[in-house]
Amino acid sequence: MYYFIDYEEPVFRPPSEANSLILQATIGCSQNRCRFCGMYKMKKFRLRSLDDLAQDLARLPARYRQKVQRVFLADGDALVYPYEKLLELLVMLQQQLPAFTRVSSYASPRSLTTKSEEELRQLKENKLRILYFGLESGDSETLRRVNKGFDAEQMLELCQKVKRAGLKLSVTAILGLAGRERSTEHALATARWVSALSPEYFSLLTMFRRHNDDYFQSIDPLSHGGILQETLLILEHLAPRRTILRSNHVSNFLNLAGSYPKDRQALIDSARQALTRAKRDPAWFDQVPGYREELF
Repeated sequence: MYYFIDYEEPVFRPPSEANSLILQATIGCSQNRCRFCGMYKMKKFRLRSLDDLAQDLARLPARYRQKVQRVFLADGDALVYPYEKLLELLVMLQQQLPAFTRVSSYASPRSLTTKSEEELRQLKENKLRILYFGLESGDSETLRRVNKGFDAEQMLELCQKVKRAGLKLSVTAILGLAGRERSTEHALATARWVSALSPEYFSLLTMFRRHNDDYFQSIDPLSHGGILQETLLILEHLAPRRTILRSNHVSNFLNLAGSYPKDRQALIDSARQALTRAKRDPAWFDQVPGYREELF
């Protein structure tokens, strides 16, 4: 339903937002210096005006406007949009979309520093309901090496603010991000971080190539077998109060789905079985995953 809008490509969204109307509140990412990430390297960050967004909505045929229930605000961290204008945008969506139920957005740690707990609470009252947050790693040394700009403790404090405001969080971490050198530290620290926060959702992606060859060359990348071992280590040490876990990104070669703590053992067993199968094929076990994206 969003093909009527003239987007500035590329446009990215979480898998769970496949049926959402996408509005580009920002172009690119305000951070855009992370060494591992090539999503927005071809874009210069800027905010789009409310008038531009109103024109996007106006392009939707009435029959589609009546059906839109969910809206995803792009690009990389639309939460950085100034608070008063973001609130105005949320009100506009409620006025223009009769069936509208919720808004979601990516949120960088930088964007979370721009909103107070009370402001986040007010945004929630106006149907901003879920933020997608790229943790990448709970290991501060790995975060320093990838130039994330924030350490693990700072990001935990920012996400705890989001939780107190009543918004849901979907947190992602990247398998293989730390390479062989810090794989264990990366896995254990990530499990501890997620356990401390207990976000509503936790997703695992796998490190892959997209405008980040310099970073790949700076690490000893994990093989298929190393990725499976790292996955198992995370699952074994993960202990959130209640979190839905997913590993369903196109970069993943082991798909996982379950809830902690209910499905903890089943998830661990799935990873162990995958690791056992992988060891029967040494060539594949030792091969670095070849998935890459080259379109943009």
